[in-house]
Amino acid sequence: MPPKRAAKSTPKTKRAAAPSRAGMTIPKRIYAHASPHSVGGVSIFEAQGQIRASTVSNFFSEAELINRSVGLLREAGFEILQISPWSINIAGDEGTYRRAFNTKLKYEERPVIKSFAGKQQDTATFVEAPETDLPGLISVKGTAFEQVLEGVGLEIPRYVYAGESMYAPTKAYWHLTMPGDVSLGTNADKAHRSGITGKGIKVAMVDTGHYKHPYFVGRGYNISPVTLGPGTANPLDDEFGHGTGESANIFAVAPDCTLFPVKCADASGNLVNTTAAFNAAVGLAPDIITCSWGSSIQNGPLSAADQAMAAAISAAVAAGIIVVFSAGNGSFGFPGQHPDVISAGGTFMGPDGSLTASNFASGFASNVFPGRNVPDLCGLVGQQPLAIYIMLPLRAGDTMDNSFGGGTFPNGDETAKNDGWGAFSGTSAAAPQLAGTCALIKQACAKLTPPEVKDILIKSAIDVTTGNCSASTGGFAAGPGSDLATGAGLVDAQKAVLMAKLRCISISPIIPILPISPVSPVVPVTPVVPIVGPVQPVQPISPVVPIVGPVQPIQPVSPVKPIVPVQPVVPVQPVVPIKPVSPVSPAPIQPPKPIAPVINPAPILPASGQPEPSAPASSAQLTAEDVAALEDMIAKGDIDLKS
Repeated sequence: MPPKRAAKSTPKTKRAAAPSRAGMTIPKRIYAHASPHSVGGVSIFEAQGQIRASTVSNFFSEAELINRSVGLLREAGFEILQISPWSINIAGDEGTYRRAFNTKLKYEERPVIKSFAGKQQDTATFVEAPETDLPGLISVKGTAFEQVLEGVGLEIPRYVYAGESMYAPTKAYWHLTMPGDVSLGTNADKAHRSGITGKGIKVAMVDTGHYKHPYFVGRGYNISPVTLGPGTANPLDDEFGHGTGESANIFAVAPDCTLFPVKCADASGNLVNTTAAFNAAVGLAPDIITCSWGSSIQNGPLSAADQAMAAAISAAVAAGIIVVFSAGNGSFGFPGQHPDVISAGGTFMGPDGSLTASNFASGFASNVFPGRNVPDLCGLVGQQPLAIYIMLPLRAGDTMDNSFGGGTFPNGDETAKNDGWGAFSGTSAAAPQLAGTCALIKQACAKLTPPEVKDILIKSAIDVTTGNCSASTGGFAAGPGSDLATGAGLVDAQKAVLMAKLRCISISPIIPILPISPVSPVVPVTPVVPIVGPVQPVQPISPVVPIVGPVQPIQPVSPVKPIVPVQPVVPVQPVVPIKPVSPVSPAPIQPPKPIAPVINPAPILPASGQPEPSAPASSAQLTAEDVAALEDMIAKGDIDLKS
């Protein structure tokens, strides 16, 4: 295919001046996404908010071009970590990038929002190419890669969405215990008792890893070996602890699902190469992917790395995978604001069961994707200052366990720093709770698509009408109906499952239990032969034989009126032989008029005279309007959930 034009210039955003390297953490291994020319003719780095599940195939590349690109990148000294239809994940040092793309990378310290340890505002080191306007984009113009690549996007720092703290079971402050309180708070218990537990559903979680904690072993949860994202190591360890703890939220809602942990953190617990890790999760062919991390993007343009992430998400959803992301903890979460994802916000449940918007969780109208409001709905999340709320298992002595122990609630958890448990939440907890609910929905109706699952979650949610979301994103108030504070409200797993079952029933036509044969017209009755003797037992169907015996003289009788149309026949019981009939004096009988065919016969009754159960007729099939009305009744509680 002819080479596509180079990525056009994008209005340049203000960047902080590049300071000296003193005090910076300069990465020795730099990750990026090289994008071969897209088949649709528009660069993945130009599309901005247009990358959706319905359009992502336009940004795929031809297989032959991908192979050529891989060969050239390998020859230039890059590590090839992952190959997807839209990008090639690479790694190399500063010198490799300089020689390959004729660029001198620079490093910028920029403000970021880190939503753990109570630290919101902080700074992080970003890698930049000075010759382009789009953040993180390396131009390939004038290099050996110009004929095969449309650009290279440098990865950016991202952070987990949690309000971390340690938990001691003996402490008196209000918190939720696992799994019972979270299962009860999301109304998943009733679904479990009906046999819907997530069995057979695969949930991939891209996070800091997963540690084999006795909590998971003792409960017998189904956990596959950890998949290492490109650039990570130590599959048996979760040095930070975030992934281990938050995964317990999945099992609280869907205890029989299978978890596929994907690690995207280095030994220090920093998230690295997140898009490649997400693609690794897609490669496991799960039903659901849940991610409790992201970056804060209040205004566009999206960086080159974010464009690559958007393409990965849209391709996954287009392939039928449900994708859940945290909305953020006081940040303008991306990818949580992407239109294809289910965006998880926060609702706080008090000890009396009352609900209010979490002032720790984000809520906003996206400026990047016009018309997109965040979140879609909520999971259970704590309040400011640190969202110390849900007791979760950790590897004793990991970063979260060691760094946030001690203190006095609500600024600390009052526990030791190495007890292997922590009380934390944030929208990091909400996302896996929603993912667990998605697993229940998929078990109830496997045919549902990602948009249909999102629609069910939103329509079945419990409305939250009090409280405000994080002041950092606007502090919007919750009220009746959908709002920016909580979206549609708190997830209701049982109602969501009922709606899923209802839609699954209405998808297929109702087939009668017994086949109905066409009714043949009744043949006109022939003239009746006079009875002349005792009647013998009647044989079904065969003609009646005249009875032999003495016959008295026949006297005229009134003509017989024509026989009315025959009604459906009741099954005949064995006939008792008839006693000899007293002599009668019948007159000649007029033949009855021909009987019309039977039309629309009533159901044939058994000997008992009571109708037997049968399948509904096709006219009783649920229409789209019927389903919508029933779903509305379920959502309002007009239908008994125990039935």
